[in-house]
Amino acid sequence: MATKRLRPSGTWEYIIRRSKLLPKPLSLTFQSEEEGDAYVARLEQLLDAGIVPTDVVEQREAIATTLDAVREYLRRVSVPDSDAQVLNTLLGGRLPSKALSTVDYDWAERWVTTMKREHHLSPSTIRHNVGALARCFDWVVKSGTPMLAVNPLRLLPKRYATYTDDDRVAVEAQDRAPKEDVHRDRRPSEEELTEIRRIMAGGKPKDRERAFELPYRPALVFLFELAIESAMRMREMYTLDVVQFDVGRRTAALERTKNGSKRSVPLTTVAVAAFERYVEAVNGHDPAMCGFSFEGGRLFPWVDEIETGMRAKNMPVLRRKVLERVTVRLSGQFGRLFNAAGCPDLVFHDLRHEATSRLYERTTLSDIQIAKITGHTDPKVLMRYANLRGSDLAARLW
Repeated sequence: MATKRLRPSGTWEYIIRRSKLLPKPLSLTFQSEEEGDAYVARLEQLLDAGIVPTDVVEQREAIATTLDAVREYLRRVSVPDSDAQVLNTLLGGRLPSKALSTVDYDWAERWVTTMKREHHLSPSTIRHNVGALARCFDWVVKSGTPMLAVNPLRLLPKRYATYTDDDRVAVEAQDRAPKEDVHRDRRPSEEELTEIRRIMAGGKPKDRERAFELPYRPALVFLFELAIESAMRMREMYTLDVVQFDVGRRTAALERTKNGSKRSVPLTTVAVAAFERYVEAVNGHDPAMCGFSFEGGRLFPWVDEIETGMRAKNMPVLRRKVLERVTVRLSGQFGRLFNAAGCPDLVFHDLRHEATSRLYERTTLSDIQIAKITGHTDPKVLMRYANLRGSDLAARLW
């Protein structure tokens, strides 16, 4: 039997001795006695059967709990930035620390219920959290950790993130409104696009005394046009280097995308023309570009500017923070522009929806070919992005 003691810090230390199996006593630390008892009971069952888990002996407490699993996954596996951001948020308080030996289907259901009733998260956010953690647990299972033989998150039913009637009652009892499972299908009209372009070009918005002051105005205009014409994500665009934009081949080569893979994005003639206007503004030292040049290799100015402000040059550990700040800044700028143009419910990511829908409306490309352009790996997600206007579809009918 293992011995255990409560440390002054409040954690529990367990000592396991098996002179014939373990070269030396194994010391494990847990945040609670409940977690420690469950973990050690499972481990001792294996030891009693003569099975010595190599990873447990070598790593000791490295992956004893859910939080340990996330930390080790982030440390050992190159995960997409989107997953890393979600998992770091979970480490910040949305994921309870539980011994992996106690992680089962009931735990998975309780965690989802907690995200609804205590954290009041939207179904979309819940799906992102569960998806990122499920991929982490997949790695834990495949690594041979004996404390998690099956990934319970993969057993959750469809629509698990949708608020049930019981969830609604529990949330409303807290004077809160349940979050609806709404898929965005917002597409800007031609009138809205015209007004946005007019304001970005320096026109005075309605009900305002003067035009917006927009640092790097040509860069903002180009980013806007490129989003509509290419279906690229915001971060995929503003992290581009000049050499990745090949006008001759009419392609933009993305080295690292949200899904962690490379892809080559074809460019329309409209996108190429927008690029040429932008290059002319930069090389012509347009005052609105605030002295930015292509000498540093970047296609857009914002990453370098934020890196300089954070003193994060050549510091990979701060790259994620830099990109987060750039995204927040650009999202805010476009949010103000869209609001001034009379479409406050429009967000920049809706432009990716618009571009994907146009690929369906204006080309004869197959779903697979369009997915190669947009970078979608799930056909169901791709279909959500293809928000074809009902009136356009009706016009094609007899």
